[in-house]
Amino acid sequence: FVQSEEFIEAHGGSRRDLSIFGQESNPTTWKLARMNLAIRGIEANLGPENADSFLRDLHPDLRADYILANPPFNMEDWGASKLANDARWKYGDPPRGGTRKQRSGNEIFVDGGNANYAWIQHFIHHLAPSGMAGFVLANGSMSSNQSGEGDIRRKIVEADLVDCMVALPGQLFYSTQIPACLWFLARNKNPGKGLRDRRGQVLFIDARKLGVLVDRTRRELTDEEVQKIADTYHAWRGEEGAGEYADVAGFCKSASMDDIR
Repeated sequence: FVQSEEFIEAHGGSRRDLSIFGQESNPTTWKLARMNLAIRGIEANLGPENADSFLRDLHPDLRADYILANPPFNMEDWGASKLANDARWKYGDPPRGGTRKQRSGNEIFVDGGNANYAWIQHFIHHLAPSGMAGFVLANGSMSSNQSGEGDIRRKIVEADLVDCMVALPGQLFYSTQIPACLWFLARNKNPGKGLRDRRGQVLFIDARKLGVLVDRTRRELTDEEVQKIADTYHAWRGEEGAGEYADVAGFCKSASMDDIR
């Protein structure tokens, strides 16, 4: 949220144009987020208390113009059994996840799924008619087929919601070494507001070879690399002044629905 505010002001916008909503289940993180925003003079509605986004959605009627999220990777035991036939699961019931049960003194593991496709559908549910979402997930979310995840992904792609996919290198996060990816979803790919007609197209960016090691265990993308990725996406969307887009072997490709099929 803070970076979003700084980005808007750096581009000549005003923070008064924003209404910020968020949610967090961890009570300490929720308090830190509120304090972080308050000391910067940023008003936000993070709900009256910490709460689980799946089991207790604090903003059920919110339809956001922009969604930014970094949900837990491959989260197991996320409460799926309590959310059967939830209105958010428009593209299919997410895997029930690794529910742990005790049986005869032994712990068993049920189903190998996780919450990745629950998160994706949660974000889609909260998008405004012309809203966009950008979020980070584990790389496996792009290819997993277990527990019906492939069918859900196919329906989301067929609904023409996926705008851009960015494959990232590993070691970008303190908490995990596994490589991640960025999903960018768009409810409306029609031409307008200075953008070209992107219907039936998805941009793929392969950034797995980018980044520099800052120590033995962590990698960072340089400002120039981040700008390269952003410029490629802006050009592909047809933004004014972004230049002409062209596929670059090994880095980016604009794919049709037939290509993806």
